Amino acid sequence: MKVFKNAKIYIRKKGIIDTNIAFGERIVSIGGEVDGEEIPLPENSLVLPAFIDIHVHGAGGADFMDGTVAAFKKIDETLSREGTARYLATTMTQAAEQIKKALLAAAEFKGENNGLIGVHLEGPFISPDKVGAQDGKYAAAPDFDLFGQFEDCARGCIKTVTLAPETAGAEEFIKFLKKRNVSVSVGHSCATNGEVVSAISWGANKITHTFNAQSGIHHREIGVAGSALLYDGLYTELIADGIHVSYPAIKLLIKCKPADKIILITDAIRAKGTEVCESELGGQKVYIRNGQAKLADGTLAGSVLKMNEAVKNLVENAGVNLGQAVDFASYNPAKYLGLKDCGSIACGNLADFCVTDSSLNVLYTVRNGEIIYKK
Repeated sequence: MKVFKNAKIYIRKKGIIDTNIAFGERIVSIGGEVDGEEIPLPENSLVLPAFIDIHVHGAGGADFMDGTVAAFKKIDETLSREGTARYLATTMTQAAEQIKKALLAAAEFKGENNGLIGVHLEGPFISPDKVGAQDGKYAAAPDFDLFGQFEDCARGCIKTVTLAPETAGAEEFIKFLKKRNVSVSVGHSCATNGEVVSAISWGANKITHTFNAQSGIHHREIGVAGSALLYDGLYTELIADGIHVSYPAIKLLIKCKPADKIILITDAIRAKGTEVCESELGGQKVYIRNGQAKLADGTLAGSVLKMNEAVKNLVENAGVNLGQAVDFASYNPAKYLGLKDCGSIACGNLADFCVTDSSLNVLYTVRNGEIIYKK
């Protein structure tokens, strides 16, 4: 048994409370006297639920599309440094064989003691007119046979598919995915409001990196971005770096959406956690300048954002209280994924913690009761 004593712990709906906590693989008790191996906490440190990133491509010089267990291990290790204990490995719109290679590696890696929940298939079923930093030549209409090949490689790992619902065959495909308990996210899409409404009726329940690579808001057609704000049932991913989405737009999203429907993501690429000025994404060169990752033509190409920084950005620049910002990075993604035993600090939940100093710099990350990162 391990314990945090006299700790400042964030308990959802209660806020930061001074208490003790005892845990093994799961949280055993909160409050009262505790016995066990005490993990020392610096003064004024905070114990938060560990973060869950449902949209991340890489970190530490590795990308999930590298398609190797070594790359997955490197990313897992790097994410732990920012308080992220669990994540969806996110693929790219590339050649089918390259996607299959990544899915095979995910299936192999998931059997180990790590933070991989599953795979977020970002494409290739996207609009060629809203590819963002992805390679448009690989964009494809929904394809049941191809998805079946992906499923065979992934062995049950695919949890989310980002697609454009305006493409031919989307209705049948979304309904098919819903029956297979695969969540559908609208993204890289030129869809109208009406097409988003149809996608919702077919089973879509999320918007991929809200405001980015999607039809924008106009007073005569609100597009994907406006639909994200309007429909309470839609989860909305948010890259809170102040680059992909301005802080006034972030405030607008938070004002419009139910508090449990906003999910912080990083959409990070292999350059995160490194000092490189040039990197790669989907076979394209990426230039890193002033915390921004861009293609040669200026297109934003993912991010180098860390999840603890995203939480801090919301608190310092968008007026969000700490507890709510933490929920966006832990409870909400867990709820979206249907994970009932993580994402918050509660008795019986998995012992996943992010311990930070008062400035939200990560000191420890704990997963399944084991310290996986210590500063």
